[in-house]
Amino acid sequence: MFKTTIAAAALGLGMSALASAAPVTHLGGDITEEQVLAAQQAWGDALVAISSTYEEEGIDAATALARDIIDSAYGYAMGPVLFKPTLAEAPHTFRTTPEGALAYFVGHDEDFPADSGFALKGWQEVKIDNAAIFISGDVAMTLGTVSILDADGNTTTVDKTWGYHLDDEGELRIVLHHSSLPFSH
Repeated sequence: MFKTTIAAAALGLGMSALASAAPVTHLGGDITEEQVLAAQQAWGDALVAISSTYEEEGIDAATALARDIIDSAYGYAMGPVLFKPTLAEAPHTFRTTPEGALAYFVGHDEDFPADSGFALKGWQEVKIDNAAIFISGDVAMTLGTVSILDADGNTTTVDKTWGYHLDDEGELRIVLHHSSLPFSH
């Protein structure tokens, strides 16, 4: 699962944690709860790894790592991914292509001038707290929050929905990624 991010985690670059067990609806199929949790942890580790790589090696290395992570974690090879990043705005609200996802994560793309590189913000730790997990056949979905700690000790929490598809190689691929800031009055 996400071979690039597992290698980064093994080097101590990633620091994500799953906060709690969530209710799981499992209607059959080959996907396990453990695979879903591992995919989420790999995503968190990848975000921290991109941020660390940017700080230590610069934008070219961070872009190369982000491209590898997107290729291994997301299902763009299967078709458009339903990706709505937290801080994306029209006319680029939705990132159905790998180029759009890359621009969101690392910026520096003239076709996406509003993108400053979400993964370049000095992220130190990612905490995932699922409200629920749904598994059926070759599809899994999660709903919950993701809290991300930056280098100054500030935490940003977003509402997150992920959808995964089990591909022909037995790897979970993100095919739905919706993120938004929590509603406030």
